[in-house]
Amino acid sequence: MTLIESALSARKQAYSPYSNFMVGAALRCNDGSIFTGCNIENKSYSLTICAERNAIFQAIAKGNRDFKSIAIVGGADEFTAKTIPCIPCGACLQVLAEFCKPDFPILLADGVHLLKEFLPVLFNLPE
Repeated sequence: MTLIESALSARKQAYSPYSNFMVGAALRCNDGSIFTGCNIENKSYSLTICAERNAIFQAIAKGNRDFKSIAIVGGADEFTAKTIPCIPCGACLQVLAEFCKPDFPILLADGVHLLKEFLPVLFNLPE
């Protein structure tokens, strides 16, 4: 199963009754393990979790912090998820930047992008 296929499979588990926008993510770690996540909405939108952060936090909870790439798919239907890129939100990009280098690959429906393309200037605490 490819990383995109894993993300499509994770998308099927999404809970999105308010937006009807189902997202799946599959994170490949440097050791070859894959962690998947889906978006889970809540009536209080601020309590919603994105698929990307879901996958990242699962990997971290299992002790893995070395990531190789992530695939993200999303949309109201499977055709859209396979054909229209689902770009990660700013919060997910910042979480990725915490653990990944700027050239970290992000696989979307239209191909591979780098983290630095979507987040050219990341938040950093002053030293």
